[in-house]
Amino acid sequence: MATASEEPTLTVDELAARAGVTVRTVRFYSTRGLLPPPVIGPRRVGRYGSAHVSRLALIEELQHQGMTLAAIERYLEQLPPDLSARDLAIHRALVASWAPDQAEDMSRAELEKRAGRTLSEQDVDRLAAMGVLERSRTPDDEVHRVDPGLLRLGVELLDVPIAHETILAARTVLMEHTRSAAYELSRLFRTEVWGPYRARESDPEHVEAMKSLSAHMQPIVVQALVTAFQRSLREELRAFRGPAAPG
Repeated sequence: MATASEEPTLTVDELAARAGVTVRTVRFYSTRGLLPPPVIGPRRVGRYGSAHVSRLALIEELQHQGMTLAAIERYLEQLPPDLSARDLAIHRALVASWAPDQAEDMSRAELEKRAGRTLSEQDVDRLAAMGVLERSRTPDDEVHRVDPGLLRLGVELLDVPIAHETILAARTVLMEHTRSAAYELSRLFRTEVWGPYRARESDPEHVEAMKSLSAHMQPIVVQALVTAFQRSLREELRAFRGPAAPG
């Protein structure tokens, strides 16, 4: 059953504003089949939900990474069809982690517009603890340095009853293990892929193949990491809960 935050309540203009894109972009992705159709409400007005927001943000990030629309279509087709807005936001955040720093300066008003909700000081503190933003001030307005790739996921997590200290501890664990995974993957790439390439770099066809691989391997690796992590997490939670009670 969908939660209130997942109900399709946004118009196409509100969806575009929430995602930070134009209405024309939303309609273009819809015609390409990259974005699910809206729910048609009263007066034949299309309504979009949080899953549309997260999926649109993921599409934009994949395109920013240099993937063609055809490659994005293939990427999205491989995702489970029942992914929630939060699952899509996780994919988006992980894909964005491969890109250079894309942080944006946002006023409090712009931050709340992109978040789709009013944010209390406690909310902003929690977002800062999750690494979504850094607080800063200007003489005329409060401005935050915000990571757009993490914003949607961070907002989704605001309503989860987790203590501030637990968020900090979880972030430390994730950073430690993701850095370890990134190091091992980079080492594997250097020894098994980059090394042989260096020996054949005079071959023009091989150079082009390496450029293509570099441009497309990151989203593929991210998807593999997310899938493996979700499977491992389900197994750990199942072991934590123990065998289901009979009857």
